Amino acid sequence: MKARIVFWLLQVLIALDQLANALLFFGWADETISARSWRQREKWQWRQARRVIDWIFALLGDSNHCQGAYESELQRSQLPETLR
Repeated sequence: MKARIVFWLLQVLIALDQLANALLFFGWADETISARSWRQREKWQWRQARRVIDWIFALLGDSNHCQGAYESELQRSQLPETLR
């Protein structure tokens, strides 16, 4: 039961992240801000966003979060295995 709640919460957080990317930054509906920060890291504003996001997640033990988020998006890792 606890694992299902954690999975659900993670799905909600990903959905909110994707919504923020679409609404606030006119981004793709199915891309997180972290993944977009890595994908568009050549642009100054996204390079700065990537640095801030990676710094925050480094405090949690994930120093290359944006690159990992981008690769996760490519692999569709946020989806249940049956939908990948």
